[in-house]
Amino acid sequence: MSEGNTEKTFAEQAPEAVVQTKRSFSIIWVVPIIALLIGGWLTFKAMTEKGPEITITFETAEGLEAGKTKIKFKDVEVGKVTDIVLSDDASGVVVTAEMTKDAKPYLTDKTQFWVVRATVAAGKVSGLGTLLSGAYIGCNPSTEGAKARQFKGLEKQPLITTGKPGRHFILQSKELGSLDQGSPVYYRGINVGQVVDYEYDPARDGVDIKLFIKAPFHEKVLKNTRFWNASGVDLTMDATGIKMNTESLISIMLGGVAFDLREHDLPGEPAEENRTFQLFADFDSSQEDIYHLKQYFRMYFEQSARGLAPGAPVEILGIKIGEVVKVELEYDLQKIDFRIPVLIVLEPERIHTLVTEEGEMVKGEVKEVVMEEQSGASEEYQRTQVLVDKGFRGQLKTGNLLTGQLYIDLGFYPDAPPAELRMEDGYPVFPSIPAPLEQIVHRVDNILKKVEKVPFEQIGKDLQVAIESLTAALDEIKAMSGKVNEQTVPKVNAALDKLEETLDGIKTTLGPDSALNYNARQVTSELALAIRSIRSLLEYLERDPQALILGKEGDKK
Repeated sequence: MSEGNTEKTFAEQAPEAVVQTKRSFSIIWVVPIIALLIGGWLTFKAMTEKGPEITITFETAEGLEAGKTKIKFKDVEVGKVTDIVLSDDASGVVVTAEMTKDAKPYLTDKTQFWVVRATVAAGKVSGLGTLLSGAYIGCNPSTEGAKARQFKGLEKQPLITTGKPGRHFILQSKELGSLDQGSPVYYRGINVGQVVDYEYDPARDGVDIKLFIKAPFHEKVLKNTRFWNASGVDLTMDATGIKMNTESLISIMLGGVAFDLREHDLPGEPAEENRTFQLFADFDSSQEDIYHLKQYFRMYFEQSARGLAPGAPVEILGIKIGEVVKVELEYDLQKIDFRIPVLIVLEPERIHTLVTEEGEMVKGEVKEVVMEEQSGASEEYQRTQVLVDKGFRGQLKTGNLLTGQLYIDLGFYPDAPPAELRMEDGYPVFPSIPAPLEQIVHRVDNILKKVEKVPFEQIGKDLQVAIESLTAALDEIKAMSGKVNEQTVPKVNAALDKLEETLDGIKTTLGPDSALNYNARQVTSELALAIRSIRSLLEYLERDPQALILGKEGDKK
C-alpha cells in the first residue's frame, strides 16, 4: 500500500468534527425585563382603575391650576384638574378633570360642581382653609338623573348638600323682598331651615323661592301650613292702629321666613318633597282665609281722602268684607270741580247668606257671579240694587285718630237720596254719602248762608218808616180832636198819650241807634264768626284727626 493510499484511508477513517455554539443567558437582561413587566402591570392597572374624564364650565378660572387643583367631596379627593382652556365664545373657561373610578356612578345631570373659596355670606364665614391650601372644586354628587360628562359649574356654593336629612319646598311670591340665599326659616321662633335658592318665573311673573327644612322639623310642614315673610321689623299703621312684629334679630338683618298652622286649623297631611306654597306678606295676612270670588265696585267721594290708601278695609258693621284697591283723582270740566274715584274689591264668601228652605233659615253658599251691563243683569247685581234702594251706601270714616287712617263703611241710611247702580268703565258704581264731619260742615255752611241773608239793616229802616207813619197819623188825630165834644176829648187824649208813649218806646227800642238793633247786629256778627270757627275746626279735624289726642303741630313745640 502506498503512502498516498495510506493517507486517504486515514482521512476517510477519521470522524468529522462537529462545531457547536454554546448559548449563555446574561444577567444584564434581567433589569429591562422586570421594568417592562412592572410597566405593563402599571399600565394595565392604570387602564383598569382610571376614572372618567369630565368637563366643567365656569365663568372664570380664578384660583384654579391645571395639575394642582383637586375636586373634593366631604374633604375627600375624588378628582383632579388636568387642563383649563377658554370656551369657544370666550364667555368662560372649560375645566377638564379626571375623576376617580369610584366617582363614576355619581356623575349624573343632577351632580353639582362649584369653586370653594373663602367667602362671607348670610352671616357665615366659609372656606377659610383655602387661604393656605388654595381653592378647590367642591362636588355634590347624585345618583339620580341621566349619566353626564359635561357640567356647568355653580357660581355659588349650594347651602344644602347631599346627605342632609330634611325636605325641600317651594314658595311662590310676587317679589323676593329682603330674602336671599341663607335667609333663615323659623318654626315657632326656632331656626329649622334656610333659603337655598330662588329664580324668576316668567309664566307667573313672580319669584319661586326654594327652601330646605331639616329633619325632624320637615314633618311639621303639612299641606295646610301657612308661610309668611318674617323679614326685618313688620311695622304696620292702618285703620286699626300701630302693630309691630319680628321673629329675631337675625331676621331683622338677613330676612327670614316663618311657618305654622293657623290657630283654628286642624293638622292636615304631611307635605311631600318640593310641594309649592304661597308666601304671605306678613303674619296677619297668613291668618286670613283665602277667598277666590272677587267683586269690584267703584265709588266716588268729593271730600278729602287723606288717609285712605290701597289696602284700607271695607267693612260692614265692623267686619271686613273687602279692601281698597286704588285711589285716584279726577277733574270735572263741566262742574269745574274735583272728585275722587275709589276702586274697591269685595269678597262675598266672607258673608254667610241666609236662605229659606222649607220655612227655615239656613246658611247658603255664595256662588260666583259676573256683573254684566245689560238688561238681563246677574242675580247678584239685582240683589245689590235692592240694597241700594233701601239706602245701602258707602261712607268714609276715620279708623284711628292717632294715625289718621280712613276706611270705607257700608251701611243703611234710609234718609239718603235715591240712587241706582250704573256701569262705568266695566265697574258698577256704588253710591256714597258724605262723611259725618262733612255733613256737619255742610249744615254749618247752610246756617251761615241763611244768617248772612237776613236783612237786618233793611228791617231797621222799615221799622223807622213805620214809626214815622204812625207819628204822622197821631198828629192828624190831635188836629181832629178839637172838633169832638167835650166828653170824648179826655178819652181820646188819654188814648193818644198812651199811643204816643208806645211809639216813643218803639222808636227808642228799634231806632237805628237803639240798643236792640246794636245787640242784634253784634249777635249776628258773633254767630257768623262762631260758625266760621266751627267750620275751620271741622275741616282741620278732617285733615288731621290725631290732633284731638296730640294737639296742633304748633302746640307740640
